[in-house]
Amino acid sequence: MKQKLTAREEMLMNIFWEHGSLFIRDVVSYIPDPKPHYNTVATLIKFLEEKGFLEREPMANSYRYKVKTTERQYRGSTVSDVVARYYDNSYLSLVSQFVEDEKMDLQELKDLIAQIENNKK
Repeated sequence: MKQKLTAREEMLMNIFWEHGSLFIRDVVSYIPDPKPHYNTVATLIKFLEEKGFLEREPMANSYRYKVKTTERQYRGSTVSDVVARYYDNSYLSLVSQFVEDEKMDLQELKDLIAQIENNKK
């Protein structure tokens, strides 16, 4: 997945990821005030559909939109892009920077190694 979300699109996707399949009017109801116009939300949802994040299902005379790309898939893709762009495709370099910048301590690193070892079993 190479498509990225704008801040507004990500806000809408967070609503879908949290609440599941929704009609546009439902999405609008979850947006905090000041709420954008219904047509603005509909346009953003159309973009999300075109980008492959949502798909629509006909329901009576309307459409219900459901998630096509999960939050985990999107986050994984985003992290992969960061690693490719800034760390020469090296996850080791990424983790090393966390340790060097003291954003990850030795115990967290040991816990990560244990988690990886347990997942391989």
